[in-house]
Amino acid sequence: MKIRLTVVLLLLAIFTLGLAQRGSAGHVNILYWQAASTLNPYLSGGTKDIEAASLVVEPLARCDQDGNILPWLVDEVPTIENGGVAADLTSITWKLSDGLVWSDGSPVTSADVVFTGEYCMDENSGCNSLQQFDGVASIEAVDDSTIKITFDAPKPFPYGPFVGATTPILQKAQFADCIGANAQNCTDANFAPIGTGPFVVTDFRANDVVTYKANDNYRVADQPAFATATFKGGGDAASAARAVLETGEADYAWNLQVEPEILAGMVAAGKGTVVTAFGANVERLMVNFTNDDPSLGDYRSLQFANGAPNPHPFLADINVRKALSMAIDREILTEIGYGKAGKPSCNVLAAPAAYASTANDGCLVQDIEGANKLLDDAGWLPGPGGTREKNGVPLKILYQTSTNSVRQGTQALVKEWWKEIGVDTELRNIDAAVFFGGDPASPDTYGKFYADIEMYTNGFNGTDPEVYMAGWTCDEASDVTNDWLGSNIPRYCDPAYDALAAKLSSTAAFADRVAIVKEMNDMLMKNYVMIPLIHRGSVSAHSNTLTGVQMNAWDSELWNIAGWNRK
Repeated sequence: MKIRLTVVLLLLAIFTLGLAQRGSAGHVNILYWQAASTLNPYLSGGTKDIEAASLVVEPLARCDQDGNILPWLVDEVPTIENGGVAADLTSITWKLSDGLVWSDGSPVTSADVVFTGEYCMDENSGCNSLQQFDGVASIEAVDDSTIKITFDAPKPFPYGPFVGATTPILQKAQFADCIGANAQNCTDANFAPIGTGPFVVTDFRANDVVTYKANDNYRVADQPAFATATFKGGGDAASAARAVLETGEADYAWNLQVEPEILAGMVAAGKGTVVTAFGANVERLMVNFTNDDPSLGDYRSLQFANGAPNPHPFLADINVRKALSMAIDREILTEIGYGKAGKPSCNVLAAPAAYASTANDGCLVQDIEGANKLLDDAGWLPGPGGTREKNGVPLKILYQTSTNSVRQGTQALVKEWWKEIGVDTELRNIDAAVFFGGDPASPDTYGKFYADIEMYTNGFNGTDPEVYMAGWTCDEASDVTNDWLGSNIPRYCDPAYDALAAKLSSTAAFADRVAIVKEMNDMLMKNYVMIPLIHRGSVSAHSNTLTGVQMNAWDSELWNIAGWNRK
């Protein structure tokens, strides 16, 4: 009898343990209303693509919810103190954790890391994360598990390559034939990369849904708790919020850009929780410095047409750009569209706090009268219909953004304010999956920028803004040579700004870096290269049955999905 009882207790213990094992929590349903168009982060700057891929492909290190760099595929983050970063700051050496394998069971080696660097740095790949490799002179495999990255000059912040969701490791065996000009053509690899992450892709439907199953070779024995997952796209932010907070159809909903009073009403249903984190994201208007006239054909929105400069017919005038900014009431936009999840901003770099400039705070006060006087003095005078014009050029703006109720509300308000200063505005909204997609053939991507003004949110991973601020250097202009994936969407080019970016890359002292970054931000703001509106908190929601979620504004929001579970 005693033996039989012991056996029963043992079986119960095994069963109970099994509940906490890999796959025991069943299915998790993730709703990103901006659908994924690729699972290769190197070929898209869209957050939804990067985060959908983060379930599968992983970097050497990443940032936690507080912005701290954590080892991920390594046991230790290299520093000067532990010898991983050279004393002269010219190299960093990473060592892979023992026993790492890809989801197909093959070993992860330093050759994969070296290849990934070569993949992105190939000038024909059109790599969206190329700026993360700025200053890299070489990446070499010291042995099967050790990688040394050497820089062409001292690198005060050497954690660009392979840190964060935008620069994960690709499997060399899978992507070997996908380097350079063939990068966009490797559909199978780009849609179903082999990774080290907690999940494996089982089906990918571009601009619709991704399905995953647990990675049987994931390095943590009892993770992920979920056997399967879906990453569903489509719809809008309000319907995504409703699916978690009211109907319970989804477990996690991302980027809930929903009017605050509507969101509060949904929370009252008691099915889910709203989570918010403030990182570097700023909702802004991007100004096209180039001529976007369709009649230009292949030269549309390029810096040069037939070898000659191709400036925008009226946005090239700083007085027009400044007037557009002066006419906007950022307090109203924040109150109506974001509530506690937003703060009016006059900087494109609003966080971390140490880097936030106060030199541009005048934009916090709307000045319609001043904007009208500025345009009068600059010779932009009202025509017969009230629209201002100069030398036969009318102030008629095509203002585009993604389809989203808050963004369309913002558009409507801005249009009315611009009307008060004599600017005629046409509004256009594009499906988010297309707008933020990386298809170089599409005319509707934000990177192609076939409009005068466009609006979206952007920020950066990690807490050091060096790479982010370098995104507006001349070489980063988004154009046909980089498949419209360059980070400099306005096509702004100023050698003085480039010089500051170069100076930042070789400056080590924190106080000096802060001063340079503020100067760069202020240069962009005073030239109205873009018009910041709101410092946005990342707002998402998860089911009350979901545990382990740690909202993260510095990396992928799904960064710790391997640790999620069900109550």
